Amino acid sequence: MTHRNRISAALIVTCLAGTALADSHRPAELAALEPPPIPADNPQTPEKVALGKLLYFDPILSGNYGMPCSACHRPEAGWAVQDKISFGYPGTTHWRNSQTIINSAYYKKLFWAGSSGSLEHQARSAARGGVAGNGEDDMMEARLAFVPEYREAFRAVFGDKYPLVRHAYMAIAAYERTLVQTDTPFDNYMRGDDDALSDQQKRGLALFTDKANCATCHNGALLSNEAYYNLGVPPYDGWEDDEIAQITFRFELFAKGVTEEKYRKYKDDPGLYFRTKQDADLGKFRVPSLRYTKYTYPYMHNGMLETLRDVVVFYNEGGGENEFSANKTDLIQPLGLNDDEIDDIVAFLESLSGAEILVADPEIPEMQPLPLAQN
Repeated sequence: MTHRNRISAALIVTCLAGTALADSHRPAELAALEPPPIPADNPQTPEKVALGKLLYFDPILSGNYGMPCSACHRPEAGWAVQDKISFGYPGTTHWRNSQTIINSAYYKKLFWAGSSGSLEHQARSAARGGVAGNGEDDMMEARLAFVPEYREAFRAVFGDKYPLVRHAYMAIAAYERTLVQTDTPFDNYMRGDDDALSDQQKRGLALFTDKANCATCHNGALLSNEAYYNLGVPPYDGWEDDEIAQITFRFELFAKGVTEEKYRKYKDDPGLYFRTKQDADLGKFRVPSLRYTKYTYPYMHNGMLETLRDVVVFYNEGGGENEFSANKTDLIQPLGLNDDEIDDIVAFLESLSGAEILVADPEIPEMQPLPLAQN
């Protein structure tokens, strides 16, 4: 090897070593977020997305013509509801916290107990849910046919002679897959920009993946392993004195199928149990993503923790207690964080949100009489 080649080789080794050093503090268990997966049976097109946006904000897909998707997932409220419990169909309240639509395209399991496996199915479940949209497919489909703009759009996008409601759910899902945020300070940092995070946020990241043990469950690009755990989150306090909330909760227990003994006994949300009917799953909920959480307060499945700092303190204290604490995960243990370390983790959590995503409500087309049939 010539002297010049030896120098070049040494420079390459030095550069590679420098890259390794620069990347060594970027944890392997976390990642930047890439564009979302698109299902083969529902490809994206601009026309489909535009139709989905209209339908997302249109109350036509609900029982009372008053509960669009946007009723419980408002852009200015983090694409959720900034209250403990989401809004419910008139005469009810909801019984769980509203989750943000932002980055929902990445979930393999939607809703707090993972009852939907796709955004298409989630849209249908929400539109038909007894304490959500409370609509019936045939009724909503008939309404769509009375809107000239929808007849034209469904024909152009799906080839429908008259709009099919299943295609409405596909269009909404296509729109929701555009509501992603891949350029947060954290993403920019993970892609190599050392200045994207402050020193405090970098300390918080180190704590997040080490002492605080957060990355055990909040990992990957989504910062969720989508597993189910009971953390000991205290029950929703509205069930103590809100009559409508009490009635709604009892309705959910009955509708989702529990024994009479459990129906009379339970005063807390059984969570995953509703799907599995296994007592070992009582009080378990799917791990949510930590992205966009700067705007989606309050937190947990019932909104019982008001701020991100409250959440970190909750974990630092080893979680809480609820009716189903016998199932509380052993992963939740006191962390021994001091106040400065808690502040550092909160600062890091804020780096998982970029600029607020705001969208104005579109002008919704109106129903018109159907045209006379042509001979």
